[in-house]
Amino acid sequence: MNILVSGSLAYDRIMDFQGRFSDHILPDKIHVLNVSFTVNNLTEKFGGTAGNIAYGLSLLGEKPLILATIGRDYHNYFDWLTKNNISHDGIRIIEQELTAGAYITTDQADNQITGFNPGAMKFVSSFDFGEISPRKSIAIIAPGNLEDMMNCSAMYKSKGIDYIFDPGQSLPMWSSSDLIKCIDGSKIMISNDYELELIINKTGLDKKKLLQQTNIIITTLGEFGSLVCTPDCEIDIPAAKPKEIVDPTGAGDAYRAGLIKGLIQNLNIKQSAEMGSVCASFAVECYGTQEYYFSLMDFEKRLFTTPQ
Repeated sequence: MNILVSGSLAYDRIMDFQGRFSDHILPDKIHVLNVSFTVNNLTEKFGGTAGNIAYGLSLLGEKPLILATIGRDYHNYFDWLTKNNISHDGIRIIEQELTAGAYITTDQADNQITGFNPGAMKFVSSFDFGEISPRKSIAIIAPGNLEDMMNCSAMYKSKGIDYIFDPGQSLPMWSSSDLIKCIDGSKIMISNDYELELIINKTGLDKKKLLQQTNIIITTLGEFGSLVCTPDCEIDIPAAKPKEIVDPTGAGDAYRAGLIKGLIQNLNIKQSAEMGSVCASFAVECYGTQEYYFSLMDFEKRLFTTPQ
């Protein structure tokens, strides 16, 4: 089965500030703000929506194909993908740019200041779909280059490839008409509850009308699990219990990996969503979006002990 994962690739550079931002910002001088924070370390993690989803799928024994762009500093990321048995054949290298990067500084009160450089993500992946067999393929369109997201949606519909549409953090950039075009014809639309409200507000379509555009709406609810909505019913999916919660970042992408694994095994949507929940539970146990690990035996054990 071809698993096509479009979205972003990024380096997450995480820094810790041993203090509170508020102690160094004068409220009456916000209009002339000029501050510098000395951090005590910098940790580089592999991230990006496409990379995160592909990583989860690789742990589940799959070989996804990433459709994305990366900058001239690609070497470390490619080494990481190779180590995890993930192909980089679908990734376009943009030599004149650096890879997209998030620069996240966290203070002792867990406040964060983040700077994001889209870098290579400003360019389309230009993937050639010529030899992709629709009958042996499933795709997910995750947040990334907006033109890529629209192009992939149109291509999948023209070829008859089932796809999951996941607009996520790209939502503020969408026009109503383009967003509806991408939702229309998707097999599944997935988002968290806040993003779903944004979709409803931006499109003017309530859930009932959205279900006339897509077959299934999945809404992730963090610690409260997820909700699967079809034109006929709503199914509550409980959250699988992690050993501990360290960092929820990346749990949504892990959920999507587990969901896709279930779908390609021809499980029903409830069973597939339960697999998504279990994969997400491993992700929250680690700091970073591609830091968790499980064996297939570990996964199955947690899957079978999670309340159905």
